[in-house]
Amino acid sequence: MSDTNLGSSAQQTTGAAPSTRAAYEPSRHSAEEPTGWVGWIIFAATMMLMMGTFHAIAGLVAIFRDEYYLVNKNGLVLHVDYTAWGWTYLIGGIIMVAAGAALFAGQMWARVVAVALALASAVLNMAFFSAYPWWSAIMITFDVLVVWAVTVHGSEMKARR
Repeated sequence: MSDTNLGSSAQQTTGAAPSTRAAYEPSRHSAEEPTGWVGWIIFAATMMLMMGTFHAIAGLVAIFRDEYYLVNKNGLVLHVDYTAWGWTYLIGGIIMVAAGAALFAGQMWARVVAVALALASAVLNMAFFSAYPWWSAIMITFDVLVVWAVTVHGSEMKARR
């Protein structure tokens, strides 16, 4: 026998047909069984809950205490009042928390909303960068991780349900 032969030596020497039992057994990693990548979706859902909460808090700060930020409204990329930013962050944060909770349930719509909100959050944080640079950089990093986890491993949650 050569090294390139992948079959069982017992089957080749006896000439027996391959077992039909092996052909009908489900594979070890079937589509119904969750894999280790489910952890990335749980991570993304947890990050969505945290980021939504952080956005809501930042929104409330911008609404009620706009002198907290490092620059005045003229120093922002977009010249918008902090109250407008605050409402944007507050509403976006509430929606982000709802999408994060739905990600735990493996909902397809939550994956789509999570990607859209994470992308919007990254863009908004880039525009808010001059007001609070470290915070914005951290939030953009989390946004990128959420987009990656949800787009690459999102379908893994279906098997978990």
